Amino acid sequence: MTRTTQYGSKSNQMMDWKSLPAFLAVARQGSLRAAAEQLGATHATVRRQVEGLEAQLGTQLFRRRPDGLDLTAAGRQLLPDALEAEAALLKGFNRVQGLDREAAGRIRLSADPMTGHYLLAPIVAEFCALYPEIEFEMRLSYDLDSITQSETDMSIRHVLKLDENVVGRKLFPMVLGVYAARSYIDVHLPNAGAQGQGLTWIGYGPVPELERMVAQSAFPRARIRHAVPDPEMHLHLVRAGAGMSFLSHWVEGQFPELQRVPGTATDTRRSTWIVYHEDLRRVRRVRLFVDFLAARFLERRSAFIGA
Repeated sequence: MTRTTQYGSKSNQMMDWKSLPAFLAVARQGSLRAAAEQLGATHATVRRQVEGLEAQLGTQLFRRRPDGLDLTAAGRQLLPDALEAEAALLKGFNRVQGLDREAAGRIRLSADPMTGHYLLAPIVAEFCALYPEIEFEMRLSYDLDSITQSETDMSIRHVLKLDENVVGRKLFPMVLGVYAARSYIDVHLPNAGAQGQGLTWIGYGPVPELERMVAQSAFPRARIRHAVPDPEMHLHLVRAGAGMSFLSHWVEGQFPELQRVPGTATDTRRSTWIVYHEDLRRVRRVRLFVDFLAARFLERRSAFIGA
């Protein structure tokens, strides 16, 4: 019997689904040891499952290299179908067994209004479609709700450092830049003075940190014309051509009429964090949402940091 005949014969047999997580874990991690750690299994168990799958398919899926394992051509061909099968299984599991007590209940989530309105809303909606028994109580405020004092369960924060004793997942730098409408830049920038004379800042009022940022910017002598304490109103005023303001880098992707003002630098001192109470780290609904939220944010990493 030829190898081709063997492969065709074996491929018609019942699939050993226990081997699918092992195959995907090795493909993702690049080694049996790392895959075993991810799965919470032993090195020998993962190797046995992978070898069993190779025997079942009649072909080699991984090629050994000095520091791990690489997919063979057959392995690369199998990978998209294995990922699709995994996604289908997870979807089915979520419908059936994902609705247990720990995958149900309420999550209290806080964030600033800009993050909530423009970034969180679609992510929360997608998550709720997967887990219909989980509910959210959302608080949108520029004040930081205390996690240690049980004012909220989870928070999205863009901060210089974490002041509370909480569990945190640091995602990436928060990039602030000087933004204006393209029409405003085209009309006003060519005639501006060397230090910004003739340009307009949308101000926050007597906020020392923002005043220092203006003073250290490329346009320290531009007029601070308004006092608007709401950052989202800054966004709308900038979009309407009222002047310049400091906004997060992600606004470029959301609002094509905006542009970072030429000649200005970015501020990367703050970082975006997902933080939650230490007592909640083992609560399944919280773990599910933290992982889901982090994955969705990291998928848009380039929109946040411009790289």
